[in-house]
Amino acid sequence: MTGDMREHWVRSEGGVRLCVTGLGKPGQPVLILLHGYPDSKEVWTEVARRLADRFHVVLYDVRGCGRSTAPRPLRGGYTLEKLTADFLAVADAVSPGRPVHLAGHDWGSVQGWEFVTTAAADRIASFTSVSGPSLDHFGHWAARRRSGALGARGVRELLGQRLRSWYVYALHTPRLPELAWRGPLARRWPGILRRLEKLPADGYPLPSLSRDAAHGAWLYRDNFRARTRYPRADARARVPVQLVVPTGDVFLSERLYDDLDRWAPRLVRRSAAAGHWVIRTQPERMADWIASFALEAGASAGFPAAEPPAG
Repeated sequence: MTGDMREHWVRSEGGVRLCVTGLGKPGQPVLILLHGYPDSKEVWTEVARRLADRFHVVLYDVRGCGRSTAPRPLRGGYTLEKLTADFLAVADAVSPGRPVHLAGHDWGSVQGWEFVTTAAADRIASFTSVSGPSLDHFGHWAARRRSGALGARGVRELLGQRLRSWYVYALHTPRLPELAWRGPLARRWPGILRRLEKLPADGYPLPSLSRDAAHGAWLYRDNFRARTRYPRADARARVPVQLVVPTGDVFLSERLYDDLDRWAPRLVRRSAAAGHWVIRTQPERMADWIASFALEAGASAGFPAAEPPAG
């Protein structure tokens, strides 16, 4: 890995302590990589290694995951507003007074859409979204199809996504996710991922998976229904957005991102022949796409260029 791993803690709303890791040289453009569910920051490790020669790469464990502490109580502790406060606390700690580049996967991407469509966008220079839609955009997408505006095609698309989203309904069931993850599911999860997407057997996920996943169920409970049923009408991205759509994602349909340029006027869309965890199966490609987009966005905004790799 380029540079030493540097770990520190950032305190956020409600006394939550976030575990933050940085690599690469300080002084380079700051790039925050934000993980999803049921992952921890280490899901980004292989991508981060490939970016550390061009950026000061920052990863942090979302509240209740990895080495970050969980809110008390859990209910109401995972709202998008509180997750935004966590991001701003980290951004202020690692890049005071200067915008950061952001890439998010899964729920990290869901969070990122929240950040770039609210006042938090002032702290972001570019956003790469991987395998995770805005809950507001999802709500509008579903409402249009329920209205019949797209006819039979829209109904098929809506039903298809609902089938893919079966796990969302399971995660809303009281106590079921906690029992499953603290039972056999956590032990079997690495094998499930290897069979589902041929993910490498490299020691990930971490031993904290069962606890992390049980806590993370509140991401869905605190946000999904409230935001998709009553989506914001002004959820437009205020920064350049790069959308990466894995064409083999079994959880999210490619159709979810139709007409996204309505919400993200500075949009670049890329497709990858991969499954949901493309950041683990294709880390070289993901690092290249993230770097080229971030550096181009930074240059357009007048930021100093990254130093060339040594050697």
